[in-house]
Amino acid sequence: MATVRTVLGDIPAADLGPTDYHEHLFQASPLLLGDELDNEAASGHEAVLLRESGFATMVDATPLGLGARPQALSRISARSGLNVVAATGAHREVHYPDGHWLRSAPEDKLAARFYHDIEFGMEADGPEVAGQITPGARVRAGLIKTGIGYWSVSRFERRVLAAAAHTHGRTGVAIMVHLEHGSAAVELLEMLGALGVSADAVVLAHVDRNPDPVLHAELAAAGCYLGYDGFARTKLWPDAVLVDCFIRAAELGATERLLLGGDVARRTRFVAYGGLPGMGYLGTRVIPRLIRSGHSQLVEAALVANPARLLARFPAPQRATVKETHG
Repeated sequence: MATVRTVLGDIPAADLGPTDYHEHLFQASPLLLGDELDNEAASGHEAVLLRESGFATMVDATPLGLGARPQALSRISARSGLNVVAATGAHREVHYPDGHWLRSAPEDKLAARFYHDIEFGMEADGPEVAGQITPGARVRAGLIKTGIGYWSVSRFERRVLAAAAHTHGRTGVAIMVHLEHGSAAVELLEMLGALGVSADAVVLAHVDRNPDPVLHAELAAAGCYLGYDGFARTKLWPDAVLVDCFIRAAELGATERLLLGGDVARRTRFVAYGGLPGMGYLGTRVIPRLIRSGHSQLVEAALVANPARLLARFPAPQRATVKETHG
């Protein structure tokens, strides 16, 4: 039986429970000045709110270079009772200032870092990893995060994708791709396919920023997972647009590839930092709406079966067998 790699260790996929496929407990970027998530106590409280809203697991999709704090994730997971799957990888290029070590890192160095984070353990952001893991404090990543621009893929982003593909080939770990405004989904799948990554190991984050259920059904038929995480963004569209798109995509055959997340990801949107609507919004506002409309089985697929299938990439430990002897 395959297992899921959480910050507190590998667990059976069956124990994952309802899963929010995309959140951030820590994050800092030049693009989000003033919206940093950097307070362990506040982020820990927000994790409790997510847990109380009905979730057992979340994916923390903060990759390298954006303020990830692996040890703090493990402490929050232990205190809150919420399973946390951490990410390695690198975001789209605009998140990193000129001179950042990730921008100049060659593909082989990126791949070595991603592999190290998955197999040996994560440290605070920095280019070096060898010999830096604290004994007894190993926090390992269970997902690779990447990103591309709006209908564009820079040289850096192509290098990250190639490194992610190489790491996937060594570990089997799934790859999450940030699609800017949901663009270039088909092209991205083709690019990863040419690098040897099968579609069923790919989750397209923010695909709902392009709420096209026909396209989503086509992507699901190709085998990839579809991340709906744009709720509570009424400045762009009402939740009804995404709920209707989600249901229609399922009706067109995408049920086994749909995922749900909040991607709240901002200090000004976390209740624990004094903002709104908070990480509890998905569980208290969106999920009940889907269930009331008669789609409880679809919710079960999107929150339990599908994320377990996506994230269960690690073999269960082999049990020692005792040979029977006869005197």
